[in-house]
Amino acid sequence: MTDQASPQGVRPGPLAGVRIIDLTQFILGPYATQTLGDLGADIIKVEEPSGDRQRFSGKAPKSKEMGPGYVAFNRNKRSVSLDLKTEEGRDTLRRLVETGDVFIHNMRPAAVARLGFSYEQVAAIKPDIVYVEAMGYDEAGPYAGLQAFDDLIQSASGACGLGQLVDPDAELRPLPSFLADKTCGLFAVIATMAALRHKEQTGEGQYVAVPMLETFTGFLMAEHLYNETYIPPTGSFGVTTAITPHRKPMKTRDGWLTVMPANALQSAKFMELGGLPGAYESERFTSKTSGREKVAEYYAMMGEAAASHTTDEWMALGAENSIPVMRANTPTMIFEDAQLSQTLFEERTLAGEGAYRAMKPGLRFSKTPTAIRRDPPRIGQDTDEVLAELADWPSPTARS
Repeated sequence: MTDQASPQGVRPGPLAGVRIIDLTQFILGPYATQTLGDLGADIIKVEEPSGDRQRFSGKAPKSKEMGPGYVAFNRNKRSVSLDLKTEEGRDTLRRLVETGDVFIHNMRPAAVARLGFSYEQVAAIKPDIVYVEAMGYDEAGPYAGLQAFDDLIQSASGACGLGQLVDPDAELRPLPSFLADKTCGLFAVIATMAALRHKEQTGEGQYVAVPMLETFTGFLMAEHLYNETYIPPTGSFGVTTAITPHRKPMKTRDGWLTVMPANALQSAKFMELGGLPGAYESERFTSKTSGREKVAEYYAMMGEAAASHTTDEWMALGAENSIPVMRANTPTMIFEDAQLSQTLFEERTLAGEGAYRAMKPGLRFSKTPTAIRRDPPRIGQDTDEVLAELADWPSPTARS
């Protein structure tokens, strides 16, 4: 492991001393390595001279290469620009590999092998390397080697059809987030740390595969397999509490509220606070004969109760009466949320661009804190600094 220090005045994170050679682009890989950087690892982001293609996603105030799509996924990294189409660039990367604990990429396996950096080729340079390869599909299946992007993985995983578990007539469409990329990025983080733990105990590096389709489908369908768990099935697909059409925020006097009573006493109290005392004993509820009718009436009464107060009033009433409630924000409302505005968002200055909004790491460590130690770098911003460090690193010949 390296002894690369954190910037002055910032306490090191739990992965301080770990150096990661990062050849990832787009979202999955950069999200993984940013998370590892938040935890204190030294992330060497190796970019081609034109830069990570995600750099040009969205509109930056001044520099095209610093688009918001890039800024969101690339803090806590140092950028080194290398042309891997040249022998000089490949030789420099080999020297960087010598200094690394982890080599991670999300290129197609055949493409990275043509460059000379398959697992076998990298392990020949650094036998104890932890080599993490994120690909679309497990090599044991017929999709092996196919291109993979978030929408393709959401399609094959069943994500595009989740809406039909609620509404059979819903059109197939991806969830409105690059959820497969980000989920698999987090699994890449888990896999990397597990392999580093093994290396710490045994001195052995290893190859680690993170196939998107299998990883994401397992994550997404963990609860929805449900009654299909047994063979033959004991019921229908999809966990009922997740797919009920009643699972949605309720309208308040001025906004929206999600209510999650843990028992009948809490829901009865909510309705009482909303002007419907004795709701369960009321004629409008007891007159319903079927379970379905009673459920529909229950939610109708809950909706009426919710509309009797403002969202802020309900937040206070919920806290006072131990009823689980939470305001339902639209995406742009998160900036003003009383909790998130204090705990998540941080205004920082990006050199050459001006002020920007960063989302701080959510994890908290009492001894080795996570932190934003470096703002997202420009293309090759740290090339000279990182390559200068190679002069102090013993060459393979010197170590032999």
